[in-house]
Amino acid sequence: MSVPEPTAGAAVKPTPMNGGYAWAVLVMLTAAYTVSFIDRQVLNLLIDPIKMDLGATDTQMSLLQGLAFIIAYIAFIPIFGRLADTRNRRNLVVFGVVTWSAFTILCGFSTNLETLFFGRAGVGAAEAALGPAAWSIISDYFTKEKLPRAMSVFLMGPYLGGGLALIFGGLVIGSATVLSQTVPALSNFSAWQLTFIFVGAPGIVLGLAMLIMREPPRQATAGAALDDRQFSLGEAAAFIWERRAFYLRFFAAMALVTVVLYALPAWMPSVLIRNYGADAGNVGLVFGALVLLMGSLGVLSGPVVGALIRKRGHKSSVIICVVIAAVALVPITAMIPFAPSYAAIMAVAALATFFYSFPQAMSASALQVATPNRMRGVVTSIYTFILSGFGLGVAPTLVALLTDFVFRDPAHVNQSLAIVCAVSAALAAWLGWGALPHFRKALEAEEAETARLAAQQAST
Repeated sequence: MSVPEPTAGAAVKPTPMNGGYAWAVLVMLTAAYTVSFIDRQVLNLLIDPIKMDLGATDTQMSLLQGLAFIIAYIAFIPIFGRLADTRNRRNLVVFGVVTWSAFTILCGFSTNLETLFFGRAGVGAAEAALGPAAWSIISDYFTKEKLPRAMSVFLMGPYLGGGLALIFGGLVIGSATVLSQTVPALSNFSAWQLTFIFVGAPGIVLGLAMLIMREPPRQATAGAALDDRQFSLGEAAAFIWERRAFYLRFFAAMALVTVVLYALPAWMPSVLIRNYGADAGNVGLVFGALVLLMGSLGVLSGPVVGALIRKRGHKSSVIICVVIAAVALVPITAMIPFAPSYAAIMAVAALATFFYSFPQAMSASALQVATPNRMRGVVTSIYTFILSGFGLGVAPTLVALLTDFVFRDPAHVNQSLAIVCAVSAALAAWLGWGALPHFRKALEAEEAETARLAAQQAST
């Protein structure tokens, strides 16, 4: 399928790409992404306290972790993906940050599972606004050469947010009694309710502060020529279907890596508490610091390794990074039930966190450079739709179902977690390897189309 002709006479205003302002925008977007994961994942530390207060099972808690969030997320992300291609992306980001933060605060006022489910659904619906808009903005502030590094910074957000959620949650849990005694207005709130309120409030301020961010003009993928027409959804679907040999394998491989990304942080705190006798507050601080450090290190290492692979003549270095990560995750996650001590299980968790974060920036860059500008929002929304559906919608519940209905013992959560993560990683490695030749073809086709558009514009 050839990309449709650009709108006649369309002028593209130059953007100060790769400059100081571009990096300032990147920092703001990364802060928003970090806050989104704080609000999304703080529940992972609160599973056992909420179970005690509301009388829930592991499976019910997994539905709050996953289903409540993901139903709303996948319902709204196609809408926000389309809006990111046609409307002001800065305003979408501001709306999303303020709204999901408000719903996180609402979770802190919940007194039953139904209200908590509704609050989590609101968080999911609003967070759907961030991904397509932010990815598209970043692609218009950085050139193709700098995009992987910029994406690696942005994609530190989940690991900064996941780590800070656990750290901050642990601090609030540890100081809940003092807070209740010193602030009368908080005396009727439990520790888990206070945690939701305190992590949600800063997001309101951040969202409003992001109004200072400028909407960038849209750029071509390669920085040379831009097809500025607005593609219909049918044209976008036809484009993806024609290149389905790459897109479907790639989406599936990354979805399975994302199962590990969500399952391990969701249930590792429970493994540490149930199998190693750790205190919830201590788990938040120690495991949170581990996620923050190793996740950030992994996502920053991906582009470095990818660049080394690319220098050896491999254009498909981004997909090779996915395969490397998936292969490494199989034996690492399989070791979870066999770790003989608290220190050993933390070492396993550290390695797993590094490798599930390792391919994230490269995979995001792969979509941006292989997809026309005005389709990026739709393609990104499909990508995040699939990854979030598997990651949040499937991963936590698969672990809980194995624990509740196969092993029938909460103490066997370590075995459930190992099975889900190791099998998912093995399938991801197989699919990633199969996507390699098709990515090369997709990249060559997009480069040829960009060259054709540049030559056409130069001749007119």
